[in-house]
Amino acid sequence: MTPALINLAAEQKSADVTDWAARIGWVVGLLLFIALLYWLMREGWKWRGTLQGDLPGLSAAPAAPGEPTLTMNGRYHGSTTAGQWLDRIVAHGLGTRSRAELTLTEQGLAVVRPGAQDFFIPAAALRGARLDKGIAGKVLAEGGLLVITWQHGGKLIDSGFRSDRAAEHSAWTEALEALTPPHHQHSNDTEGAR
Repeated sequence: MTPALINLAAEQKSADVTDWAARIGWVVGLLLFIALLYWLMREGWKWRGTLQGDLPGLSAAPAAPGEPTLTMNGRYHGSTTAGQWLDRIVAHGLGTRSRAELTLTEQGLAVVRPGAQDFFIPAAALRGARLDKGIAGKVLAEGGLLVITWQHGGKLIDSGFRSDRAAEHSAWTEALEALTPPHHQHSNDTEGAR
């Protein structure tokens, strides 16, 4: 071997060894930070439910609900205080998004939600319906959401639904407005303005 090659071989260094302890420390720290954020969000959700504990439990559908006027399959996107589309209501499972099957009868609206609590809105509690574009964390195209306003425990609530066939929304709005007691129609417009 030539002296130049020997000098070149002597000058070569091996690659730096990875500091595994530092990497593992950073990964563990990041996982703990993510777990803390998740825990804080969960506690905030439970706290919101506690604040809304004055709402009575949800009604179950009557044993003989009557002949269905309309049915719809789609998604339930959540409920808010009427007129305040970001004030989500989480008490009694109303904050849980899910698939939904709606059945409208003369007695009211039955909402069946697989994996979440079903509920029934009596016809006397209906306050109106409209097409809108958003509700608490869900924004769609204009008119892409069916929002039903109803009275529950002294509080006006907006609940958002989206049909698998969006063309059904107009028929639902008309049917719900027809079922709403006349002295309560469009009262959600004045409540939301306060």
